[in-house]
Amino acid sequence: MQGGCDLLLTLPMQTIRIWDAETGVAVGNPLEGHTRAVCSIAYSPDGRHIISESYDHTIRIWDAETGAAVGNPLKGHTFPVRSVAYSPNRHHIISGSNDQTIRIWDAETGVAVGNPLEGHTRAVCSIAYSPDGRHIISGSYDRTIRIWNAKTGAPVGDPLKGHIDPVWYVAYSPDGRRIISGSDDHTIRSWNAEADTAAGKPLEGHTHSVQSIAYSSDGPNLGCGDWLYSRKPSQGAC
Repeated sequence: MQGGCDLLLTLPMQTIRIWDAETGVAVGNPLEGHTRAVCSIAYSPDGRHIISESYDHTIRIWDAETGAAVGNPLKGHTFPVRSVAYSPNRHHIISGSNDQTIRIWDAETGVAVGNPLEGHTRAVCSIAYSPDGRHIISGSYDRTIRIWNAKTGAPVGDPLKGHIDPVWYVAYSPDGRRIISGSDDHTIRSWNAEADTAAGKPLEGHTHSVQSIAYSSDGPNLGCGDWLYSRKPSQGAC
């Protein structure tokens, strides 16, 4: 971040661009290095680094201020990488891939930590850490959501089932008590994170795949987006 302004990032194919959120002006040169399309990016919790994943099977780390690549690409996935995230303490990076696995990486060294997390039977589309960093959630093309122990990599409970089409996006509520998921079935579902059960009925209203979801910072409201449009509900209905 520069001058106290939030920065927005966009992904035109193989490059990443940083924009000043207040002025809309591009900041610096595009971040270049990936050889195929970039699909997901994230800031480190302290804002010093950016991570990106690509259809070139790699994850890259960038200096958020200079745009320079940090270290070598993280390699290990055998198919395109679909989602990346930092742990809340910024010590680890997680990645989900079309190879049906999730990998955990040391954010400082770029070395893989432990074995891949296996259990999904199709591509892993979205991953996220719980706010306390103890758990990882993943959404998959196999229509399920899985919860994992972030320290051991072991699955926690049974897969969450309810969507009838691929799960494109998963996220935790700010207090860590709920999980939300968006799917190709045009719905958003809410789950009790500790009980591994659905919380209420699906949120309906979208007419296309729900590709992205976010909680408001204070928790009660959801923002969600599909292929064609996005809107923010006032009481959780999307």
